[in-house]
Amino acid sequence: MNNPYRFHLAAALCLALTAIGATGAQAAEPLALRKVMRDLGSNMQTITDGISREDWELVEKTAPLIADHPQPPLAEKLRIMRFVGSDMGKYKAHDSDTHAQAQAVGKAAKAGDGAGVILAFQKLQTSCYDCHREFRKPFVNHFYGTR
Repeated sequence: MNNPYRFHLAAALCLALTAIGATGAQAAEPLALRKVMRDLGSNMQTITDGISREDWELVEKTAPLIADHPQPPLAEKLRIMRFVGSDMGKYKAHDSDTHAQAQAVGKAAKAGDGAGVILAFQKLQTSCYDCHREFRKPFVNHFYGTR
């Protein structure tokens, strides 16, 4: 699903923050991004299950749900982009890497290449971890006022 109009999650997040001007812990309700992340986590667990059972069809079917995950609404993207600010390039790079690694998982699963799926999934997990390590705590602090 290579839609040239698709905002990457990172870009959207930074844009949302810039336009609205949110400051720490202003979200009265959870960001749509929270649901996106929860769904991504569920899809990662589904892939783990598929790998453990060598269900390459399940893995192939689930990988695009990660690679082409839904985007938050534009206003939220702008708030996020404003928050990320000068780190937008890093944020977008994490999102692009996650997209590419999820696609690689799906491609390996389609080929029935178990070792390739496992290697690509490890890279996908690392991509998620790298983004979370850099951005999760500041996001939570800013938007929810907690650790």
